[in-house]
Parts: sequence; structure tokens; C-alpha cells
Amino acid sequence: MFDLNENLIGKVLKSRRTRRSAMRNMLLAAAGAGTLGSLTRGVQAQAVGSGAGLDAAVLNFALNLEYLEAEFYSYATTGAGIESQGVAVNGAGTAGTVTIKSNPKVPFSNPLYMGFAEELTGDEVAHVKFLRTALTAAGVQPVARPAINLMDSFTAAAQAAGIIQAGQTFDPFADESSFLLGAFIFEDVGVTAYKGGSRLLTNKDFLENAAGILAAEAYHAGVIRTLVYQAGATAQGIAQKISDLRDAVDGADDRDQGVVINDKVNLVPTDANGVAFSRNTRQILNIVYLAPDASSGGFFPSGLNGEIH
Repeated sequence: MFDLNENLIGKVLKSRRTRRSAMRNMLLAAAGAGTLGSLTRGVQAQAVGSGAGLDAAVLNFALNLEYLEAEFYSYATTGAGIESQGVAVNGAGTAGTVTIKSNPKVPFSNPLYMGFAEELTGDEVAHVKFLRTALTAAGVQPVARPAINLMDSFTAAAQAAGIIQAGQTFDPFADESSFLLGAFIFEDVGVTAYKGGSRLLTNKDFLENAAGILAAEAYHAGVIRTLVYQAGATAQGIAQKISDLRDAVDGADDRDQGVVINDKVNLVPTDANGVAFSRNTRQILNIVYLAPDASSGGFFPSGLNGEIH
């Protein structure tokens, strides 16, 4: 069970930029990577052409992320993966397995948490099905589900964020509070990924459908952020450390926010214009790989499938 002890997480950091800078330097040194300052807004991870080819690459990039979310929620609510629900995982690239503990079904005690988790599962599984169908209809082979790690990756993220210490583990399936914090890791990232990817799409039908998925992800993120805030100071502090980690690894700027800013509630993370943030594909990869400029690791131990990986 994940311990939400105040002594373990400490107080919410007073200087987010200082901590994030130090964390970024540590991650860069560990990865042997170069500067993150060269990452510019809207730049895709690889040159994959334009028009229909780029559209397909972007949608397959999104499909990789949807596999991750769908598997996480499916195991949390049913104890089994998306294949048990009749979802195909074959396609272009090497199909991988899901690394996860035995009996991962979360022992929900709060009906609200359980109902919301089941709704999330339905939506994310539907996103996988929809993207696979859309790609096939466009004459493009969907990417196969890559190898996904839903066990060691959470512990690595929690240790890097300073939530737990070396030798401790973070199990997002242990209880509903841990599940909620695990979900917090994903949903904000999904919102920024779809918003950033929208500028690369040229097909208006694809763009409209991506906007629809973006809206669903934003609804998910808003509910999760609200529940985390309502959980109290300890959960709020952990969420801040997760936010700091995402900001440290995704790039040199500051585009991630916890659920509290300047001692005030912050359920909707936006810029000074009230606009949600974007991330380009390299920034998203940095987060899911848990290292800057890596080609694999973290939640995707063998990397993503597809042209943008």
C-alpha cells in the first residue's frame, strides 16, 4: 500500500523552479543527454513528411498513448487487460506484453471512485478501438501495442519525484488513493499531447475527432484534479511533486501545474490567457520514457511503435 504519510512527502515545495531545475540537471546527467533548450514548441519528434503521412503518424503516436491509458484503467477496474474486452493489439511494429503485478484490480471502497474509474476504462478502451478503426479506414495499419510496464515505471517515477525513497515502491493498484495519484500522472499529459498534436493534423475529420478525444481527456483530468485536491494537503503535495517531475523532464520551460498555486485551488491548469498548455511529441516522449531525449524506457521499456517514437 502506498503510504501517504506527511513525513514521507514533506511540505509542498515553496520554490518549484529551483526544484525543477535541480531535477532536470539530475535527469540529464543520468541519461547522458544534451540540453533540453533546443526543444521548441510544436516540433515533432521525427521528420515524417506532411499531409496524410503525417496525419497517420500522429494518430499512431496517439494510439500508443491510448494503449497505455486503456491498459492501466482496465487492469485497475477488471483485473485484466484490454484484450479480455475484445480489443485487438496487433498491427505495425512489435507487439509487446504488459508488465504488471498479479491481482491488480483496485479494492475500491468509495462508490464514486469506483464508478469514475469504470467510466475512465470505458472511454479509454473506446479511444483505442476508435483510433484503430479510423486508421484502418484511411488505409493505414494501426501500430501494435508496444511493451508496457505498469509496475516498475510507477516506482521509478515516484522515486525520481521524491515521493518515495530508494528501496520503497509505489503501487497504483494498492488502493483507491494510490490509483487516483497514478491516474494523475497520465491524464494531464494526454490533454497536452492532443492539443500539441492538433497543429500537425491536416485532415479536418481527423482534427475534429482528435478534438473530441482531447475534450474527453480534459474532462477526465478535471475530475481527477478535483478529487486529488479534495483528498487534502498530503495528496496535493504528492501531485505537486508529480507535476515538478513532468516539468523537469519535458523541457526547459514551465508548463505543468499542480492542484494548488500560491495557496489557491488550481483545478484547471492554464497559461496567463486561460489557455491549456500544449506539448510536442518529444516532450511527451520525455515524460513517458521518464528521461530526456531517450528512445525507450519508463512506461514503454522498448519504446513506442510507429514513425514517431
